[in-house]
Amino acid sequence: MRVIAKSRLRAFYEQPNHQDSQSALEAWHHEVLKANWSNPNEIKIQYKSASIVGDNKVVFNICGNKYRLIVKINYFAEIVYIKFIGTHKQYDKIKVEEL
Repeated sequence: MRVIAKSRLRAFYEQPNHQDSQSALEAWHHEVLKANWSNPNEIKIQYKSASIVGDNKVVFNICGNKYRLIVKINYFAEIVYIKFIGTHKQYDKIKVEEL
């Protein structure tokens, strides 16, 4: 899979309050680059705590659910678009369907 755009992950974990997320986000990125998902069920096999939220969007728990990462996946083109990365508290304030 291709990830668009890793720079969003980097911008997040380079913030002083979120540096603890760097290794988890880098590991997630590395695993996704190797993945070849063709449907949401394949994601759930690899990431049991991931939430499939419709419209090809998936929510990943990062750092033991301290952070949330939302992506939108184009399975045919094998592209993962990063739509949101933030704290659990920030996640609670957004509307996933509007991303």
